[in-house]
Amino acid sequence: MTEQQIQNKRIKELESQGFYVIKLIKTNKNGIPDLIAIPPNSGVLFSEVKTPKGVVSRLQEYRLQELEKHGCNTEIYNGSGAETNNNNI
Repeated sequence: MTEQQIQNKRIKELESQGFYVIKLIKTNKNGIPDLIAIPPNSGVLFSEVKTPKGVVSRLQEYRLQELEKHGCNTEIYNGSGAETNNNNI
């Protein structure tokens, strides 16, 4: 099996157990593991950063809603404040 196939297998396993799984491609930190598996209602915050005139795309809005359904906190931050959805705070 290739590493990609093993990762895909692990993603499916974790998702079937209720985790929200993100495969990291490139991060600002070297050595970060390949996958993040977030359990429901974990209290993690995902922040979508935009300029004050920036607009959230339909795909970004979909992803934020998907994360919220998994009990994650989300926000859209424009530099002067944040529109926040706090599921767990």
